[in-house]
Amino acid sequence: MDRLKGKVAIVTGAASGIGRATSKLFAAEGAKVVCVDRAKEVEDTAKAIQDAGGTALALIADASSETDVAGAVDTAVKEFGKLDVFYANAGVSGGGQRPFFELDANDWRQILDVNLIGVFLAIKHAARVMIPNKKGSIVCTASVAGIRSGAGGGPYSASKAGVINLATTAANYLTGTNVRVNAICPGIIETGMTKPIFDYAKQRGTADRIGQLNPLKRYGVPEEIAAMALFLASDEASYVNGQHIAVDGGLTSSMPVTGRIGR
Repeated sequence: MDRLKGKVAIVTGAASGIGRATSKLFAAEGAKVVCVDRAKEVEDTAKAIQDAGGTALALIADASSETDVAGAVDTAVKEFGKLDVFYANAGVSGGGQRPFFELDANDWRQILDVNLIGVFLAIKHAARVMIPNKKGSIVCTASVAGIRSGAGGGPYSASKAGVINLATTAANYLTGTNVRVNAICPGIIETGMTKPIFDYAKQRGTADRIGQLNPLKRYGVPEEIAAMALFLASDEASYVNGQHIAVDGGLTSSMPVTGRIGR
């Protein structure tokens, strides 16, 4: 239970879902965690960590604001002396169920600001304090929607494809610094963002079919993504860099088919 012992981590999107699960897991593994979200429920995440005996503080901030992201990094250094891990997890789906050609430029900007530019800001400001320490891990939440069509709306999918590319290019921009950058690509995970999908399926009586296209034939939970984030944040992943890793039950391992050999 000490895989992050002595480390300081920032987690964005920490008010719920993957961000909350990861914040709690990081703390349980010994990290001091700065929990960041624009929703006030981020304070509940920090309190849960504190109540469990861990160390955490909450910051209400916007992951798409350079001032806020820089401030979060400065707070981590001021309060805990350094920054070892930045998990750029904050994201929005945006656009609702509107058809692609009914979206406008503002719909795209709102999604790209958080999902892509926000990740750039995390990398930029985490790197400036990690480079002098000659060590650090930056983890980004992308999505299977950034790998294949059909897992999200156009702007969301494009933003997540951008995150995958950004992790790759940033890892190379940081050549020789020992600061690693990797992306996680979740499949269908039960979170606040996907709640409309789950609610709709429950209304139709098809909740048991969510995730049926992957070989595990089920959806995932935030803790399963948090486990991958923990690995990438830890020294166990010291030779993993510039990668995007799908945590999707095997969804992206195959093109969807109606039957399987061996059945």
